[in-house]
Amino acid sequence: MIGKPLSPYAISKYVNELHAENFSQIYGIETIGLRYFNVFGRRQDPSGAYTAVIPKFIMSLMKHESPVINGDGSYSRDFTYVKNVVQANQLALITTKSESLNTVYNVACGEQTNLKEMFGHLRSNLAEFDCKIASIEPEYGKTRMGDIPHSLADISKARLLLGYNPLFNFQSGISEATKWYWENITTN
Repeated sequence: MIGKPLSPYAISKYVNELHAENFSQIYGIETIGLRYFNVFGRRQDPSGAYTAVIPKFIMSLMKHESPVINGDGSYSRDFTYVKNVVQANQLALITTKSESLNTVYNVACGEQTNLKEMFGHLRSNLAEFDCKIASIEPEYGKTRMGDIPHSLADISKARLLLGYNPLFNFQSGISEATKWYWENITTN
């Protein structure tokens, strides 16, 4: 569904889809658009300029620091583990069904997790490695300007036309990601 994009980021993504549609119509190029929803997983840089919330929170907790939740923690996202994205990419690359081409798919889990819940999962997973983490509470800051309150993907079209079925739900993805960060990232 295309609504009215609510952020500059959403507008830039929609423009990409318009370019693909245009190239398909004018030049006969077969395209597939994949809309990734809040991807997280191993190897995300926890300290880069565009760091996603999950690796940022993981690093804070590993350093025994309270992460800052923007707003009251009720905003929610459809967090998607990177291995689901790999699966969707592979399915899009190998599809031979004509009805699967020249369209756009949501790549997500199809489940909503608010920021308080996300923090709780991170904390409990990391506390398995360091019991001190279990007592860390988040801090709450101002709501970020331009942040949409809720994001939840409908993945039914990807299921139907690509055979996409997420391999990881949010909790199993978080479990694998936190284990990787604990084993591979130092907090010094």
